[in-house]
Amino acid sequence: MRPQVAIFFTGGTISMRIDAATGGAIPALSGEEILGLVPGIDDLADFEVVNFGLWPGPHVTPERMMDLAQAVRDQLADERITGAVITHGTDTLEETACLLDLTIRSDKPVVFVGAMRNSSELSWDGPGNLRSAIRVAVAPEACALGVLVVLNEQLIAAAEAVKTHTESTDTFQSRDFGPLGIVDKDRVIVTRRPVFREFIPAARVEERVDIIKIYAGADGRFIDHAVADGAKGLVIEGLGRGNVTTAALPAIGRAIERGIPVIISTRCPRGRVLDTYAYEGAGRQLRSMGAILGGMMPAHKARIRLMLALGAGWNLQQIRRSFEDS
Repeated sequence: MRPQVAIFFTGGTISMRIDAATGGAIPALSGEEILGLVPGIDDLADFEVVNFGLWPGPHVTPERMMDLAQAVRDQLADERITGAVITHGTDTLEETACLLDLTIRSDKPVVFVGAMRNSSELSWDGPGNLRSAIRVAVAPEACALGVLVVLNEQLIAAAEAVKTHTESTDTFQSRDFGPLGIVDKDRVIVTRRPVFREFIPAARVEERVDIIKIYAGADGRFIDHAVADGAKGLVIEGLGRGNVTTAALPAIGRAIERGIPVIISTRCPRGRVLDTYAYEGAGRQLRSMGAILGGMMPAHKARIRLMLALGAGWNLQQIRRSFEDS
């Protein structure tokens, strides 16, 4: 039997062209129109096309992510489906891919793809990226890798994928470990496999989770405001190993005393949050106060994980294990 791939089109730059009225790129192409511009894909698989949405990346909300996750699960449950491909705006692609990676239990390949140039540009990278994503979705080597991001002929784990450049076609990187493999013409070559994957059985997300950024001289005003405004969880983007200013420390303590999960991440593009330092405001003090160290997850992905954990009804101990044992 020929492989069959479910392709979900959600919009993004891969679907865009220049609008004559505004002079800028907007989502315009349907899934069928995009597929019609990709040469040779009929040789790879048959397709189940799902025109799920036509949104730029910033219009994709956590609620839409959860709806997409359910739709993908439904398709993967069909034994005829070999794998799934999702086109997505690159601005929020890594967050949606992270959410699906945490909420889908399947060994079938699930591949996110996008483009950095729109279809009105001579350098449109959409067709090449989509062809590579389809090739990965039908590759036995891609099974049980978790959700993948495939652009620029690289396979990157959703848990690790980060958009690192506003325009470059190699924008998606695994900052600490590198890609899982590559697409080389007619072959998918996998050179490493993720050691750890987590599943969070969440039927909903808790959207009242805020990110607060720490910077030189930062105080606790935004933290206190978030708590007073009803935040159910906080992600603090700290400095270095996850350290914060002394002026922000009391507000963090007040949030923890109210039973609000506080995750500590770092603004550094690489490396892990750890309780290495013991000075006031450092990771060791934060952890002893009850804050949760966020490991290697950047703040925006830590927020997705916390939203799911709270949506699943996890307690503080379960949330701590999720972040600190991964």
